Amino acid sequence: MEYETDFLVIGSGVAGLLFAIKVADYGRVDIITKRNIKESNTAYAQGGIASVFGQNDSFDMHIADTLDSGDGLCNKDVVEMVVKQAPEMIQELVELGVNFNKDDTQVSGLHLDLSREGGHSQNRIVHAEDLTGLAVEKALIEKVKQHKNIRLFENHIAIDLITRSTRLKRGMIITTHEDYCHGAYVLDRISSEIHTFGAKNIILATGGAGKVYAYTSNPDVASGDGIAMAYRAGTIVANLEFVQFHPTCLYHPAAKNFLISEAVRGEGGILLNASGERFMEKYSPLKELACRDVVARAIDSELKKRGDDSVYLDISHKPADFIKERFPNLYKKCKEFGIDMTSDPIPVVPAAHYMCGGVVTDIYGRSNIQRLFAIGETACTGLHGANRLASNSLLEAMIYAQQAALKTIEELDTIEFEALPDLPPWDDLGTIDSDEAIMVSHTWDEIRRFMWNYVGIVRSDKRLARAQRRIEIVQSEIEEYYWRFKVTPDMIELRNIALVAELIIRCAKHRKESRGLHFNIAYPEKNDARWKKDTVLRRPFVS
Repeated sequence: MEYETDFLVIGSGVAGLLFAIKVADYGRVDIITKRNIKESNTAYAQGGIASVFGQNDSFDMHIADTLDSGDGLCNKDVVEMVVKQAPEMIQELVELGVNFNKDDTQVSGLHLDLSREGGHSQNRIVHAEDLTGLAVEKALIEKVKQHKNIRLFENHIAIDLITRSTRLKRGMIITTHEDYCHGAYVLDRISSEIHTFGAKNIILATGGAGKVYAYTSNPDVASGDGIAMAYRAGTIVANLEFVQFHPTCLYHPAAKNFLISEAVRGEGGILLNASGERFMEKYSPLKELACRDVVARAIDSELKKRGDDSVYLDISHKPADFIKERFPNLYKKCKEFGIDMTSDPIPVVPAAHYMCGGVVTDIYGRSNIQRLFAIGETACTGLHGANRLASNSLLEAMIYAQQAALKTIEELDTIEFEALPDLPPWDDLGTIDSDEAIMVSHTWDEIRRFMWNYVGIVRSDKRLARAQRRIEIVQSEIEEYYWRFKVTPDMIELRNIALVAELIIRCAKHRKESRGLHFNIAYPEKNDARWKKDTVLRRPFVS
């Protein structure tokens, strides 16, 4: 089946939903999401949204904290734009119905309760208890479902983008690199039909790629689909070596991907080793309030040095009523696993959390392929540099949803459907149904294990070379399998994870220094003279 729309949004996190809301009065919007609309990284974001409201805070201070965290690779113009638009965006979310925590002692007109997280010099984290992302997601979903111009396609997974020069040649999609994006091939997970979506504007808002790693705070949908599809289509990607590992995920055999918020340390939580000794002062004068990369490496070092399975995050010295009120969801979840955070330290380990790199965009979210936009974690905008400052991610997603909406609305009337080419239908002639699902699950596990072991928090040239050899073999097997059998959701995700893993490895091998989230024991120092620049990749032209 073929669909035509003005705006094709791939992904249903905060970036995609807010974009859809902002453009829906100007044209038809189709939202594709591979599970249900509620399943995204946004819904798992606990901490909050960074914005200047405090009496002692300023835009300059928020900008400085972001630049410090980015370790020399932030685009200052982008940082200034995002930071200065933040208060207006918070106001807009309030008007959409997001119930942020209030504090009548605050001087801002909204009387918002402001918490602090690692890397911030002031209290500036606006939050809705300890489930901020979920509160924002719920408000946006309600608005999306009310709008008559928005069609929602749940349980649909995008396979590949369609560009002006797309054609299928022996199973390969060909691009000239001087191109327009016109749509996407999309698999209906329920019927197994493959649909062709044509659109005037295509917006990638597919989130991150935490599932590339064995241990992650991300949900299962975070398989790097947008980055992989965009790279295959010919976009420029950058800085994929900068994978942020959240320092504190709950360590428990029955817990899956449960994050212990940065805000726990922001509210006074301390890190202890298995002997009950506080250790962060050995690694940073900021102790537990150091940036995430510092804290994650410190925990990794302690675990390797001592041979322990986890460290412990302890906030039990705070009043029990304060803990229950400030962290109701965390308190409830920990209790389910037999941990009372008002009296017990919480066992934690680092886990892959956020991709600072992605599809390179300008200040409107435009990629180098015309009519193809990338917003949210899928994009590399220049805001985060080599390390994301805590609670800048939801903010970036919202600001770039707004920026992309402004540009697409402005240019919508210049695009006519009649001028779009006939899109080539999906061709699976000669393929058969797969009878080897074990190959997919086994290969998925293999990639995630060697990425964790060889391309994790601490890297080396030897480990990276080993990872590159493995990914080359694995990708060859995947491509052979992919073009022999009819596509399935698991196969699409596996193919994307393998490609993103390759891109991370290539970026990490290229950077011969340690900066931000990238630490290589062969080059432990930062080298501004040679490496104060982005790591840029682009798919070679295929003729």
